[in-house]
Amino acid sequence: MKDFDSSKSLLAGIVLLAQLLLAQIHAQDASELVPVEAPIPPGLETVEFYSPAVDRRMKFDIVLPEGYYQSDVRYPVLYLLHGYMQNYTVWGRNLAAAFYARELNGLIVVLPDAGNSWFINYAASEDGQTNNWEDHIINDVIGHVDKRYRTEPRREGRAIAGLSMGGFGAYSMGLRHSELFVSIGSTSGALSHARTAATAIRAGVNRKSGAKDPQRQARIDEADAFISKIIDIPGFSTQDERTPKGVDFATAEQAEAYDPFTIIYDVPRSQMPHIYMDAGTEDGLVQVAREMAQLLMLNNVPFDYMQNHGSHNSEYWRRSIGHMMTIQNEVMQRALGKRP
Repeated sequence: MKDFDSSKSLLAGIVLLAQLLLAQIHAQDASELVPVEAPIPPGLETVEFYSPAVDRRMKFDIVLPEGYYQSDVRYPVLYLLHGYMQNYTVWGRNLAAAFYARELNGLIVVLPDAGNSWFINYAASEDGQTNNWEDHIINDVIGHVDKRYRTEPRREGRAIAGLSMGGFGAYSMGLRHSELFVSIGSTSGALSHARTAATAIRAGVNRKSGAKDPQRQARIDEADAFISKIIDIPGFSTQDERTPKGVDFATAEQAEAYDPFTIIYDVPRSQMPHIYMDAGTEDGLVQVAREMAQLLMLNNVPFDYMQNHGSHNSEYWRRSIGHMMTIQNEVMQRALGKRP
């Protein structure tokens, strides 16, 4: 029984942290911005490992609870996915996720990297690449974390969430693998990305990028030179390297297989994860969140929804993350029997 678009970051401020600089170029003159490398928050470590799914060395940041190395406690894990043109360092070092992780102090937060892949397995890869980015998260990152750290390695102890592109990825992977996640979350999520791609494919629209604006590209390259040193993943640090070569969806059906508005109907009601979403009222993507909320209400599916003042920017995400993390942490703790 069946029970069930790309984003631009408009980031406010003059002096902002380097990880967000590339997204800011969409909205303002890079000459106004002073890149500053973010400090490493307490409890945050960077892990490098080999991922067979993409056939390369990769990195993720992880935030461990205070006292982790002095105890034998097992912890639930929240996987937080970055947005388009962002990377594994953004959530923990720039968007307050590490702060809230330590405030909650009852969970591990993992911050993976998937470049500009939309967290999907590409229909076809080029230039000798292997672009199975869904498998990178589902098999390699989660497998490495569960093997190396004291996690609760079961559905009740695992949640996934993200911003913008990462919100799409969290919903897509969370619904496609509902047996792995007890909660899925999205803040400013580009939830209609796959649906838009399917519609374009059926209409015969050329989905390849058009000609680049030389001035804008020069600003991106300038920022890229700084940020790529922080990412520091061989062959996967610049925006060109981080954008997969190949075809994401060859057919409309392949796109729909990743579309949350479609695949949610394939999840048995008994296995439906807890669903959280939010968006700023000045963010164009709020309409997509409202559409998803309406779908859930019409089908009597429980969920948490929030909308607040804000747009598609870092100011909003620094506020929304604490709310989202708190709710998803409570869902996991309760599922693990650690709440009255």
